[in-house]
Amino acid sequence: MLHRRRLLAAAPLALLTACATRFYDENDATATPRLQLQNSTLHPGNGGLAVDAGALRPGDIILSAANGMTSLGIRMITFAPVSHASLYVGRAQIAEAVGEGIRRRGMTEFLAEETTAVAFRHPGVGPEHVERMNAFVAETVGQRYNLVGVMLQAPFSIERKLCELPLTPSLLRDFCLQGIGAMQLGLGRSDRFFCSQFVLEAYRRAGLPLTSADPRLLSPADLLHMREGDVPSVRSHQALQYVGHLKYQPAV
Repeated sequence: MLHRRRLLAAAPLALLTACATRFYDENDATATPRLQLQNSTLHPGNGGLAVDAGALRPGDIILSAANGMTSLGIRMITFAPVSHASLYVGRAQIAEAVGEGIRRRGMTEFLAEETTAVAFRHPGVGPEHVERMNAFVAETVGQRYNLVGVMLQAPFSIERKLCELPLTPSLLRDFCLQGIGAMQLGLGRSDRFFCSQFVLEAYRRAGLPLTSADPRLLSPADLLHMREGDVPSVRSHQALQYVGHLKYQPAV
């Protein structure tokens, strides 16, 4: 009875957050039912860890934010503290999809432009996956950016909130998101990439997909919610482990 009262008390808060929720700890079938809210905080305090490029491994995912209108607009639309996703490829370099196209660049240059950068890791990445990711990066460097896909993300990011109403079961949420996405993003190209699409496609090409959802549906915020202890918007195959904060400044 006490647990039921706690759930009922938490329900109004969940409705106000307008974010994905779940009632159970999916990693523990015997866990006491509890309402878990999607978590958009990304602060190095409270157990956070400051790291440098030496702590990274090829295949790590870096989520970041910068000062500027583009980053601010993405963060406002997705209700998340990150606006960009990139892939660490080793030798202090990242690969990313930006407006100029797919490119590699050094960590020093990258971090100089970001206010916040946080690394996450898929625990199953092995040498064979890294090799395939590097082959994908080599194949795509220089290709054009998926500008149409990014433009279609804006209305989709608003309409998808209907699927993420609190207390919506995860299977229904996933089905709804992919259905709306198929209608909204059906015109988007799958042979060009924006930032999170590029990272997700690299993992798919490596034979280690993070989700079965179309990469064109997902933003950096969705990758953030795939971390351990959070509530993913779409069903993910593996929770991402927190590696540490490469940089943190309050973004504006």
